[in-house]
Amino acid sequence: MNTQALGKQTIKFAHPPAIIGAASIVGEMEGQGPLAAYFDQIETDPTFGKESWELGESEMVRRAVQTAISKSGLTKEDIRYIFGGDLLGQLIGTTFGLKDFNIPLFGLYGACSTCGESLSLASMTVAAGYAQNVIAVTSSHYASAEKQFRFPLEYGNQRPLSSTWTVTGSGAFIVSSTNNQPMSNYPHISSITTGKIVDYGVRDSMNMGACMAPAAADLIYQCLEDTQMKPTQFDKIITGDLGKIGSEILIKLLLDNGYDIKKQHMDCGVSIYDNEKQDTHSGGSGCGCCAVTLAGYILHNLANHTWKRILFVPTGALLSTVSFNEGQTIPGIAHGLIIEQL
Repeated sequence: MNTQALGKQTIKFAHPPAIIGAASIVGEMEGQGPLAAYFDQIETDPTFGKESWELGESEMVRRAVQTAISKSGLTKEDIRYIFGGDLLGQLIGTTFGLKDFNIPLFGLYGACSTCGESLSLASMTVAAGYAQNVIAVTSSHYASAEKQFRFPLEYGNQRPLSSTWTVTGSGAFIVSSTNNQPMSNYPHISSITTGKIVDYGVRDSMNMGACMAPAAADLIYQCLEDTQMKPTQFDKIITGDLGKIGSEILIKLLLDNGYDIKKQHMDCGVSIYDNEKQDTHSGGSGCGCCAVTLAGYILHNLANHTWKRILFVPTGALLSTVSFNEGQTIPGIAHGLIIEQL
């Protein structure tokens, strides 16, 4: 038996899959932030040499996957499946970026939690023996996301202080089976906790942190309950893109339920920009936010043993232009992975 179901929502792997390669491709804004040294490529052209922002996002995805494969020492023929998705309608950022790889694809939508969803499914696939090597990839682009979900950039609308800045970036990961061989030099995904849809009735699309924080709190609480672990057993508990406001809500919600994560908590949306210099208000957001932070900064700290164990919790707001314009609430979801340097 390769896995063990724990509690209500968690799977613990008997042979934890390894992340043997990762890549992060970002835009100019991200390259001016405090994590710049950890990214593989920083592109100053917002369209990445293409004719539109959407095609530029696809180019980011293509570069991220190709770079991750190259860094792992594999070839594309060694990859059995790709799990990928983005924020754009019909996942056009992913599909147009990956169509020439000729690798079987599962298209995913988990909003900004897609990094966690894709890594979870990739881990389950290799742990079950259905593949030796699988890719998980996701992306977002500031301009394409604003165009689809809010206002075209030409409109020049004023952004409230609760808003976040969609990260232009793509992160890709090679997840490999350890069923037949140990891989002690790589970080391993020891367990996953799959999130539920949580809806607190928030309708403000300019306050993504408030939409997603309840789902993050629910996921972290359930992961700790399922695994019987304490916050102090993690070097970091890392959320995807709650920003400053969402992070405050998260810590308060967990305190109300008996868990204090304030000392361990880190949010990728808060970390990826220098808010005083870059004026991103509440911080960063988007699928690419936690993906490029994991591929660069987080895995670096695991590789050099600065951190031994983290709980990684990408968060997503499940809205579309249709649901928002029809006055629906904005539910949230989060997915969690315990990643360790074994």
